[in-house]
Amino acid sequence: MILRENDVILQTVSKIAVFIILTFGVYLFLAGHHNPGGGFIGGLTLSSAFVLLYLSFDVETVNAGIPLDYKKVAALGVLIAVLTGMGSLLFGSSFLSQTFAYFDLPIFGKTELATVVLFESGVALGVIGVVVTIMISISEDV
Repeated sequence: MILRENDVILQTVSKIAVFIILTFGVYLFLAGHHNPGGGFIGGLTLSSAFVLLYLSFDVETVNAGIPLDYKKVAALGVLIAVLTGMGSLLFGSSFLSQTFAYFDLPIFGKTELATVVLFESGVALGVIGVVVTIMISISEDV
């Protein structure tokens, strides 16, 4: 019989750390088209929060709280990234061309909206889906 250690400290610290990691991951994602960051590094950071949850709690507990099929998340991310690239072809531009414009939004005021954010969201979803799927499949083999 294998004795399981008490994981109360790990689980408590993980809840706080996951919030901090998710916040930092969203910041990296949103800062990506003006500063270092973007979909890939933001997706890796966000997926590390999910991996920490899977390491701290059992798979059933995390799947009950976050009922996602990460293979579908990865497929959706790739689809978004490809469709964003194809969207530029509809306007006579080359594949993956991007554009931006400034809009006067009610709460935020004058705000820049760029099409690269759509592409980066697809990359982020693809990275999250692939990394978490790999980690779950590795844990199932053990």
